[in-house]
Amino acid sequence: MLFPTFDFGVFFVVVFLVSWMLRDHLDLHKAFLLGVSYFFYGYWDWRFLSLLFVSSTINYTAGVLLTSLTLDRHKKWVVGVSVALNLAILGFFKYYGFFIISLANLLTSIGLERDLPLLDVILPIGISFFTFQGISYVIDVYRGDVQPVKRPIDLYLYISFFPQLVAGPIVRAAHFLPQLDVRPVLNRAMLTFGFGLILLGLFKKMIIASYLATEIVDDVFAVPSAYSSLDLFVAAHAFVVQVYCDFSGYSDIAIGVAALLGYRFKKNFDRPLSATTLQELWQRWHISLTSWLRDYLYRPLKGGKRGQGRMYRNLILTMTIAGLWHGAAWTFVIWGALQGIILVIERVLKGAIRSLERNGHAVLTSFIPSHPAVGWFITINLFAITGVFFRAPDMATVHDYYAGLLQFSFETEKFTPFIALLIGGVIAAQFVRTETLVHLDRRVQALRPVTLGLLIGTGLLAMEMLGPRGVAPFIYFQF
Repeated sequence: MLFPTFDFGVFFVVVFLVSWMLRDHLDLHKAFLLGVSYFFYGYWDWRFLSLLFVSSTINYTAGVLLTSLTLDRHKKWVVGVSVALNLAILGFFKYYGFFIISLANLLTSIGLERDLPLLDVILPIGISFFTFQGISYVIDVYRGDVQPVKRPIDLYLYISFFPQLVAGPIVRAAHFLPQLDVRPVLNRAMLTFGFGLILLGLFKKMIIASYLATEIVDDVFAVPSAYSSLDLFVAAHAFVVQVYCDFSGYSDIAIGVAALLGYRFKKNFDRPLSATTLQELWQRWHISLTSWLRDYLYRPLKGGKRGQGRMYRNLILTMTIAGLWHGAAWTFVIWGALQGIILVIERVLKGAIRSLERNGHAVLTSFIPSHPAVGWFITINLFAITGVFFRAPDMATVHDYYAGLLQFSFETEKFTPFIALLIGGVIAAQFVRTETLVHLDRRVQALRPVTLGLLIGTGLLAMEMLGPRGVAPFIYFQF
């Protein structure tokens, strides 16, 4: 069930009304939300409801065992087994075909060709997201960062809560579970916040992301050899804006829907396209994933040992795994590794500059451009050009794309004023100050209910009229 559809609109109106009728009865309220969350997931394919249930049961059982055990080594076994089971489920459904094909190609290359069992495995939507939430819950219970749930329904609802179920954000148990124990409250601030985010998310998805996909990105990436260097360069940047609007749009809608039900999710994007370094960009992009990777992968890899070499290795490894998380293909793996390598280069350069300044060679560093605009220009272009690996369906397309970029041809078929307006408008909006947004939010909250309702209705009608026909699935549904 997609957010910007009539089906979801009817579904959410019913959920909204009934959930607030049950707000004084917490047990019934949670049971209702759990039921509609499973309905929401089963609407796509009811057969995978058992997978969602099994995943939740594994993590609930692990939490119960961690509470009852006293020896740390036994607790570590529970954590290890539960994490292994979670990753085994994720690995089978998401990576089985990738690893089998890669193994078959490797055996063929060394003269040991074999017929390996290749199964047609359907990828369940949202499996990466609810798997990561389950893993984080078990590890947080072991670390003592969150108290294990007393009743199964809390854990099952935490993992399956429908706003964030299929494409995030990855909600932490320590932030969400305490909200289940208090009576939901919907005030004017949360109402305007929720509807505002939903409208913003729909605009990003239905207008900006959809037009960029249909007007330039899909065509250029389908046959890059048919387009000029200019079109290829613009399409790479258009894809960055498209995927940002697509995924941050989903996050906005998810956070807004949760707010209208009385629950708070943390921000998942914070103007990443205004970043002046790649490190800063990743700190602002898909925050729930990058913070998850930091807390549950990068820091445990580092352990108690220090050293620049170890840190750089772990950073590249973490980003490579992040690439693999995004998709079962070598293009994603290489894309993630490139992000890690660039992050390491940034850190090495920063360290070298600081070392020169400490040793009295500041005159040498004065020749290095330090204006934020230079950093932003380098960052956005590196992110866009390396993003070709992320968008391209295979390595042959990657080759054709980069070969076309190096032709330095400047005639254009796809770079229109409309495309320039979409890309430039989104990037310019990234530089709007937070204070301005807060002031705008206060102005909206001060509107009369009738005026606010008319504004929301007008916005929905305008997007329905202006957006292209049909609603493409959100890009992150495949992850």
